Amino acid sequence: MLLFLVIPLLGAAAILADVLRFRRLRLQHRPVAPLRMLWCGVTDLIPVAVPLAGLVVSDNTTGYMAAVMWLVWIWMLTVLPRLVYYIFRLLHLRRTGIVLACGIAAALIWGATLGRTDVHVSRVEVCSPRLPAGFDGMRIVQLSDMHLGTIVSPERELTRIVDSVNAMRPELVIFTGDLVNIRASELDGQAVRLLRRIEAPVVSVTGNHDVGSYIKDTVSLPRERSLADLLAAQRAMGWRVLDDETLYLHRGGDSISLSGVSFDPALRKQRHDSELEATNLDRVYAGVPDSLYNLTAVHLPQLWEQITARGYGDLTLAGHVHAMQFKVRLFGRAWSPAAWLYERWSGRYDEQGRTLYINDGTGYVAYPMRLGAWPEVTLFTLKRCE
Repeated sequence: MLLFLVIPLLGAAAILADVLRFRRLRLQHRPVAPLRMLWCGVTDLIPVAVPLAGLVVSDNTTGYMAAVMWLVWIWMLTVLPRLVYYIFRLLHLRRTGIVLACGIAAALIWGATLGRTDVHVSRVEVCSPRLPAGFDGMRIVQLSDMHLGTIVSPERELTRIVDSVNAMRPELVIFTGDLVNIRASELDGQAVRLLRRIEAPVVSVTGNHDVGSYIKDTVSLPRERSLADLLAAQRAMGWRVLDDETLYLHRGGDSISLSGVSFDPALRKQRHDSELEATNLDRVYAGVPDSLYNLTAVHLPQLWEQITARGYGDLTLAGHVHAMQFKVRLFGRAWSPAAWLYERWSGRYDEQGRTLYINDGTGYVAYPMRLGAWPEVTLFTLKRCE
């Protein structure tokens, strides 16, 4: 992931800056507080310590991944403002550096508190002449990327999500993958109890985290068993898991198709690539008339072009990217580092009468923070238009 390429580089820059700064202070015979040196040294070395710990631990347990997530955030909070301050001090703009450093620290704290938990509802109207009259006005909610294993306050955060969904009174909820972070057991009794409160029928597909991609100790817990347990748990709480299959929705005497594309474990290492070769789409759309309006739920947005090339995906719902949990919004436009990796990374895209929507998700990985890319619940209203 891009984040884990940038962090070591910034970490190395911080270490170098601190070494040079402390050396200069010594040369000028100024006293240097040992605790300050220790604090800088410890925080600078987090990008080194985390990968080393990953080599030592036998498995990516839920607790370990949560600890890593917070360590990365602590590094961001303590090192990034300091780096900014050093740069502006070098430019003889010390006061500016202090203000900017404090602003960055405040933003990081905001992102890890209100930014992480404040659910935003996006309302999207999708119009198509292919939509049957019977489905005109149908309301569908999309959820994505909960990453249950890393949720800090499950009771509060899941309650907010579920209440937001129920308040919109959708006829259908579509979940587009990454329900858990590492293993099936993260969908525990508390999560099941809260998610069962969703009043509308729920259809789901799997994401790269759901299939056990990050389980290290596959002897104790084979990835296939974790996936099977997760699918069974979802079905037990009333969710309909679309495992490379299509079902038909009926309303007002008309029909449309709803297809679900499972995450292919063979794509685990290529999950962030801009071009992917999907091997399961023939199964997904086998026997499905392309004359019907088609909804497709898929985790990876990179598969959209392959879906539409087959004549499906009038509306395709995806997740996966999270906008890297960081989005700058300015003058009605938005930007995220995700744009360096993905051609389509957040929100709505329309091409040749078909629509892709990438939901920013509600959970978080790598660090327990969201800035600009707020937790998202999306309400779609389908409209028939000529």
